[in-house]
Amino acid sequence: MKLRHKGVQVVLNKIRRHQRAFTLLAAFLLPVLIMGGYFATRGMAPFGKGTILTVDLGQQYVDFFAYFRRALLHHPTSFFYSFAKGLGGEMWGTNAYYLWSPLNLILLFFPGRSIASGILILTLVKYGLAGLSMAWFLDRQKLQTGLRAVAFAVAYSLMGWMIANQLNLLWLDVLFILPPVIDGLLMIFGGRRPWRYVFWLTFCLIDNYYMAWMVCLFTILFAIWLLSSQPYSWRDALRRSATYIGTSLLSVANAAVVLVPTMVTLLSSKGTYTENKWRPVFEYKPWKLLAKFIPGSFNFSQMPSGQANIYAGVIVTLGALLFFTNKRQRWQSRVTALLISALFALSFCWQPLDLLWHIGQFPVWYPSRFSYLASFWLIWLAAQTLTPDYRLRWQDACWLITLVVIVNGWLYFHLKQVNYISKAQLLMGVGLVAASLLWLSLPRHEYQLVIDGVMLMITCLDLGTNAALSLNNLSYVPEWQFGQYTTELDQAAKKLPTGPRAFYRVGKTFQRTKDDPFQAGFNSGDHFGSTLRPQTPNFMAAIGQPEGDGFVTYSDGTQVTDALLDFQYFMSARHDGQRDQVQILPLTSNRPDIRRMKQVGYHSLINLWENPQALPIAFAANRQILQFTQTTADPVMYQSQLFQTLAGRAHAVPLFSVQNFNHVNFQNVTPSRKITGTIFRRLNTLKDASITLSIIPSTNDSYYLTLGDELKDNATIYLNGKRLKQYPNFRNTIVTNVAYHDRGKHIKVKIKLCHAALWCQNVSLYRLNQRTFNSSLHRLQKSPLHLTAVSPAKISGTVNIPDYQSVLMTTIPAEAGWHVMVDGEHVAHRTAAGMFIAVPMAPGHHYVTFRYRPPFFLPSLLVSIISITSCWWLARKKDAR
Repeated sequence: MKLRHKGVQVVLNKIRRHQRAFTLLAAFLLPVLIMGGYFATRGMAPFGKGTILTVDLGQQYVDFFAYFRRALLHHPTSFFYSFAKGLGGEMWGTNAYYLWSPLNLILLFFPGRSIASGILILTLVKYGLAGLSMAWFLDRQKLQTGLRAVAFAVAYSLMGWMIANQLNLLWLDVLFILPPVIDGLLMIFGGRRPWRYVFWLTFCLIDNYYMAWMVCLFTILFAIWLLSSQPYSWRDALRRSATYIGTSLLSVANAAVVLVPTMVTLLSSKGTYTENKWRPVFEYKPWKLLAKFIPGSFNFSQMPSGQANIYAGVIVTLGALLFFTNKRQRWQSRVTALLISALFALSFCWQPLDLLWHIGQFPVWYPSRFSYLASFWLIWLAAQTLTPDYRLRWQDACWLITLVVIVNGWLYFHLKQVNYISKAQLLMGVGLVAASLLWLSLPRHEYQLVIDGVMLMITCLDLGTNAALSLNNLSYVPEWQFGQYTTELDQAAKKLPTGPRAFYRVGKTFQRTKDDPFQAGFNSGDHFGSTLRPQTPNFMAAIGQPEGDGFVTYSDGTQVTDALLDFQYFMSARHDGQRDQVQILPLTSNRPDIRRMKQVGYHSLINLWENPQALPIAFAANRQILQFTQTTADPVMYQSQLFQTLAGRAHAVPLFSVQNFNHVNFQNVTPSRKITGTIFRRLNTLKDASITLSIIPSTNDSYYLTLGDELKDNATIYLNGKRLKQYPNFRNTIVTNVAYHDRGKHIKVKIKLCHAALWCQNVSLYRLNQRTFNSSLHRLQKSPLHLTAVSPAKISGTVNIPDYQSVLMTTIPAEAGWHVMVDGEHVAHRTAAGMFIAVPMAPGHHYVTFRYRPPFFLPSLLVSIISITSCWWLARKKDAR
């Protein structure tokens, strides 16, 4: 027994000697084990057949991560520009929001379908680093050590904001960056060196400027609180405030190479169409915030709009409340802390402050994205209060119990207005409060280790339960669904031609996400992201493609747009995209005219086609294109006008002609001689109602049907008895291909009403005049740009400009950053059709180079170099002293 006791004592002595290391290790591992255990029980890859992918993580970010991996390993210049981004777009500013976290390097080890496993591991690492960072911070400030520091670290790492936003992986770095930033700020106001603050704030600004903006605002509030927490002389206060302001500006200068080009990108993209007009109104009833102090107060409906996720555990909440009655704190400190807390509460629900925290832009989904700062603030207040020597007074216990009863009673009678909590959760919260108050009341002399262990157990139970209850409300993408689709797409993309002179775009008749081109690494016309320039969706709408403020998708092309936009290859689904009667490839396009192309390969569920009509990325065109403007809202007529103008036939026969339906059958609606523009009403509300359009093509040409956006949610459309394959989300008239090489065949389009009435907006049938189109196409194919070198940010080639065509037309989107050289000299370029680069050029043979560089990249790089050098020089100079 003595030997055993001696062995235990030796272990305890070792732990005491290395307490800090054990504390930090535990602070990292506990959040990882808690969340890893949850992910494993949900069977998420690599632990099972599910994935962590959900909402934007599964529909957007996973494809960005695949792009990041490919860019780093194979195409580094695509960090500046990519033609996989909706016909083409800048990437430097885009990456500043999505991808500059150094932790993304972990994903290099997870190619293809295994990237879902990599994302889960990356998420766990970020959970662990958040806990590690908080424990390190509290230990450095000598506020909490040992198991108590671990408990606060778990509360920080598993806070409600982190749980609700773990799918927004790009934001999560801020949780391990924030503690050292605040530690550096404390050093500044403590009269010590500012370089920790400069380094970590610079890192934060580069890692994710969006989160960094919020951190910068928070440092202002924290600095104000620091000034109230100590009896500074006015000279010391001014000196340290000046150091804080100066080093903050220095950090901004250090990060200028990222911030300046990004700001230019935002001003030309999201900032032009995102709503930012504010009114001094409350966005919801402020009392609803009280529900967010209940464990598990989160569900899917809270994602698009809801209250701030500020839950950090019952112990933290009680500790923060007790701060305001803690006589050990200066009254000035407590009053300032109360005002800052009130400001946070007001920011969550008052529109002007909400906009300020979000850089003047209303968040699209995920409201109150800055609420992690409020949770940090609560933890900071609690950590200062709940020190090992703290004693709970009976007066404090009484008012806390009264407050808990009032809040829970209020919520109990208003549960219908806060549908993300239940009676069981209220009872659970009361139980945790009771356990926490009991813990606060325990004697602390001889059993401090046990007391601290109880605190850690309550915290882990509290925050772990909150995480499970919250995440159980979400559904996730099955591994087979993501993995099989990704494998099919990747394998098909590998069959596409490669080489230093290869440039083309690829269309598809199926789609998992609008960032499929990023996932598999090919140029296309699809994209979903927050930095999409408005010119791109405007152009896509004009030619009849589905689009929105943040997305475009090329799912409804015609022979005209395929040729114009260099869609040289197409992927179509084999076996209707099914394997063993399971839909692997979601079908989003109806393109019978693909049959005119040459099949050049296949893989499992995908056929690969080559389009011989595709024009190159640049070609000689008529000068009239420089004066071309949109004069019609009809996408088919717009295509004709644009193409014919390029060919120098602006006043020639249109490429498309309107066709009549051969017969129309009306079921349970009032008949009409006119289809487009007519409002059809259901006669018998208890029976189905539909309009069936019969088409018998008189030629083998392509036939296209236009559909207004009113049909999107108000009708179900069938083609020859089967549901029309169509991307479901569009806000303008689209064009869908209904026939090709079908002369004399009977084709039926059934429009079934979903409601009592239907406006058949822009329902018209067109035939492509194949001979006219071929003639104009042949004219444009005569003088292509012969490519000599191609990379994501540089295209070079030679071209012969004939006398009758004095413009080199491109389908490179015209945005700031493109520079054109002709025969070794810089030349000005123009914008054609409000979208593409066009270069006026004299007849003859020319060598042309298009090169992209992010706007203000070189000047901002110079600023960053000078600023970082200055930091190094100043730090070295002070060290020498």
